[in-house]
This record gives sequence, C-alpha cells and structure tokens, in this order.
Amino acid sequence: MDSKTIKSQQHSPKKEKTRSVTYRLPAKLVEEIEAEANNRNISHNVMARQILEKYVRWDRYTEKIGIIPVPKKILDIFGVEMNSQDINEIINVIKPVIKDTVLFIKGEYDLKRCIETLEDYMRASGMKSDHRVEGAIHHFVIQHELGSNWSIFTEQLLQEIFHEFLPDTKMKSQTTESTIVISIMLGEDFIEHDY
Repeated sequence: MDSKTIKSQQHSPKKEKTRSVTYRLPAKLVEEIEAEANNRNISHNVMARQILEKYVRWDRYTEKIGIIPVPKKILDIFGVEMNSQDINEIINVIKPVIKDTVLFIKGEYDLKRCIETLEDYMRASGMKSDHRVEGAIHHFVIQHELGSNWSIFTEQLLQEIFHEFLPDTKMKSQTTESTIVISIMLGEDFIEHDY
C-alpha cells in the first residue's frame, strides 16, 4: 500500500444538519460524563454525542438480537484453544447470525450494509478498524489484539462475506497476531454508507 495514494473512507458522506436540545439529567451523571470527557481530552458535548451515536447505531439493538458483552480475557482464552475446525464451525454458525443482524438493523442485506454493520460492531466493541481506499482497491484494516487464531478467524469470516456478494473477485489478506488487512477491488465509487 502506497501511503501517498491511500485515503481513509469517510464515515459521514455529507455534513449532517444539527439542532440544539436540552435534557434534564442527574448532576452525578453529568459529572461522570464531564470527567470522562476530560480524561479523553474532548468536550462534554462531543462525549454526549459519542454516547448517543453508539446507542443509536448499536446498543439499542444488542438486547433484541441477543448480544451480550464478553470480557476480552475470555476471548483470549478461547482463541488460544481454537483450531482450524473450530474456526470453520464458528464461521458456519456466525454467518446466518450476521445476516439476521444486518437485516434487523439495516432493513436489507447487501455488501454495503453488511460492512457498515460490522464497522458499527467493531466500533462498539472497542476494536480499531479503518477503511482505506487506493484507487479502486479498498483496504479494510482491523486491529483486535486477541492473538493469531482470532486473526485467522477474522480473515476467513471476511473472505466468506466478500465471496457471498462478489464470488469472482479476488481478495488479498495480510495478518499478524493482532491485525488483519483485507484488500479487495470494489471500485473508486464504493462507499458502504451510501445506499
């Protein structure tokens, strides 16, 4: 990847209209939000917006689709024990769950909505991800810090998803113990948030 020609995919294709609202909240809650905003070196307004965006994009659906938070340490332990058969079995179980989730949250199931839902999930779960565009080639970078078996799992899962929608398109991947880079030709105009 040549950094001179790569640009990050924008997550907000156009400037959103805003409006001011006022909420009456318990003082302790406001103090907690302000303290967390100070720790992150952002305004409490930005902090409140991030909280609300996370709720609207992901959290409001988690109970309805049966997602429960799992401590990272548990995933670390499971990852060490996974073998290629386990990975294949998990992928076979999770693929229909992803489809149901995308349909429930986005109302339709296609590549753009699938990618956007996976990005929302990664953002909500604290995984770092980035979508970079280099001409017609799109690079999806995911950093999970869960070990090499989770890299293999993520790589294979993404291969399955892309193959479902683009069976004749070749995909390249690079993995380390904590990072996966998937590169695929989607075209210069492909934006997963534009549907």
